[in-house]
Amino acid sequence: METIKEIKKPDLKKYGIKNAHVNWDLSPEELQRITIKKGMGTETKNGTLAVNTGKFTGRSPQDRFIVKDTYTEDKVWWGKINKPLSTENFEKLQQNVVEYLSNKELYASDAYVCASPEFSTNIRTIAEYPWSSMFVFNMFLRLPEEAHENFKEDWLILCAPGYVCENPEAYGIRQGNFSILDFTKKIALIGGSAYTGEMKKGIFSALNLILPIEKNVLPMHCSANVGEAGDTAIFFGLSGTGKTTLSADPHRKLIGDDEHGWTADNTIFNFEGGCYAKVIDLTEEKEPDIFRAIKPGAILENVVFDANGDVDFADFSITQNTRVSYPIYHIDNIQEPSFANNPTNIFFLTCDAFGVLPPISKLTPGQAAYHFISGYTAKVAGTEAGITEPVPSFSACFGEPFMPLHPTKYAEMLSKKMTEAGVNVWLINTGWSGGPYGVGSRIKLKYTRAMITAALEGKLNEVEFHQHPIFGLFMPKYCPNVPIEMLDPMNTWLQKGGYVSKAIQLAHFFHLNFEKFSAKASKHIMDGGPLIDEHHHLDDHI
Repeated sequence: METIKEIKKPDLKKYGIKNAHVNWDLSPEELQRITIKKGMGTETKNGTLAVNTGKFTGRSPQDRFIVKDTYTEDKVWWGKINKPLSTENFEKLQQNVVEYLSNKELYASDAYVCASPEFSTNIRTIAEYPWSSMFVFNMFLRLPEEAHENFKEDWLILCAPGYVCENPEAYGIRQGNFSILDFTKKIALIGGSAYTGEMKKGIFSALNLILPIEKNVLPMHCSANVGEAGDTAIFFGLSGTGKTTLSADPHRKLIGDDEHGWTADNTIFNFEGGCYAKVIDLTEEKEPDIFRAIKPGAILENVVFDANGDVDFADFSITQNTRVSYPIYHIDNIQEPSFANNPTNIFFLTCDAFGVLPPISKLTPGQAAYHFISGYTAKVAGTEAGITEPVPSFSACFGEPFMPLHPTKYAEMLSKKMTEAGVNVWLINTGWSGGPYGVGSRIKLKYTRAMITAALEGKLNEVEFHQHPIFGLFMPKYCPNVPIEMLDPMNTWLQKGGYVSKAIQLAHFFHLNFEKFSAKASKHIMDGGPLIDEHHHLDDHI
């Protein structure tokens, strides 16, 4: 009988962790069993693990730091998003964390990120909690058995949710929890927060600096799918814009739903091996892929369920940010391995609650760079006490919290790649038409799907376009299976003057937001913005 070869695992002493009992590369089943046994989670009715992440039910952006040293000093866009920490303070915190992890039972796992073999990056995670290790199994790419033997990490994650820094000021941090990247030591250090997204987004942030600077790869916060003809589509969009829904297409294979790279030879590859989806108000009708992926192996976070283990996805009493993580193979229609060539169409999704942006428009390279840097959507302020004014929300490159470089760096790369690859870029408004939120109505999903399908199938290539007088966007005069009057948003408003003033108001928000980037933006990008600001008269542009 063949004996199973015992893979020798490294001693954690090399990381400064002493006398720990280490569980290496346990299966999700085993990690779930330990989590339940230790009283750190519960199984729902269908056997899915549910955990509560404690005090933090989301990332803590104010407690995210990057070590400022000779490698990062001149590269990082320092400021509110990327806050500096000294090497000395990092080393002191790291020492505290490894001492805290010593003498404990720990869960270590080896995995990698970046599905394209050329850019594969090895990640070793040492975690205090078993379900943190299970999350890593779900979200990173899983190694073949033989690759575990001589594994050498490119990055190390130390995750100690139970460690809280008692004197944060002395370490240059804000409060007891922290999430820190050291690009010289290649360590992601997480303390005081059990929110699993800190591990995922820490590595994503690291790749967002390394790939463009060292590998000439554009990192993107987007979903991607590939058609039967091998054409790849990329979907950018902030929360609530329909990114997950619209990239799940029965006629196309999903490459990934959140983080991708675009290489110099036009390969689009997934960084991850899983999905981390919001589940607030989840139903099988609205999001069948996500709903069906919630089965043993997945981890639900901060959801509410009854004594029978039935989950109430509408209950946000713990947090609005309820989540599920699952390995990508929980979805049927996926591209394996997770990369494809020939990016042909890019969709920027926005939920415009002002009701003024066209439901579909085609962007020039300059406009694409401008709208990419802007990363616009609008939040509905809330329905209580007559508050119906929408609030604009801008997140540079559709993922500002994870972008260590200046947004124009990513935008220039995108613009160049678009032009070289001959990609079509479309701005899709999944929000309101016929008036702002409270007056107009949300654009029907079937129309949005029809517009995206028409773009993917090349049915808008021969159509005539006309230019929006305020935003300068090019709107098709015809789109199959979409009412013609919808295509120009001004047609859908009863009060044309009301439309014009609301559109000028939104254009002004765009200009105001862009001021912080304008010093580093080229004329080509600046010219991609709205044609008009509040100081101009519309008559000058029509």
